[in-house]
Amino acid sequence: MSADKDMSSRGCDLDNEEEIAELMKRFYSDIAQDEMLGPFFNDVAQVNWDEHVDHIGKFWCRMLFGAGDYRGNPLEAHMRIHMLSPIRNENFQHWLELFQENVDSGWEGPYAQEIKRKAVKIALVHSRMITGEPLDVLLHITDKK
Repeated sequence: MSADKDMSSRGCDLDNEEEIAELMKRFYSDIAQDEMLGPFFNDVAQVNWDEHVDHIGKFWCRMLFGAGDYRGNPLEAHMRIHMLSPIRNENFQHWLELFQENVDSGWEGPYAQEIKRKAVKIALVHSRMITGEPLDVLLHITDKK
């Protein structure tokens, strides 16, 4: 994670839109600067970061709370990127590690654990569908005490 950000724990769960938005800001700030993943977003997809962070925040609100106005197909979006610049299993693994690290650095509770479980499932499915190979990953998702 970027050293210049305050990554102290917020002492709460990811149980509302504001907390999801904060996680997305922190996570995608790291992604934008990441040597492995940044080029997919900055150079290949040429994302508008403000729009992307908001859009993906809506995705996670839909995934966690079943609510919100997210519209899109994440697998299709990743397939388009893959056609321009191949995405490898290592990319999914690294994405997952950064995601879990960001969640663990700021949040704890049932929703924090659930978002990590859902991220694992998403990475596994996307990796399999895009690369044609399974993603061999075992992440230990434990409740923080």
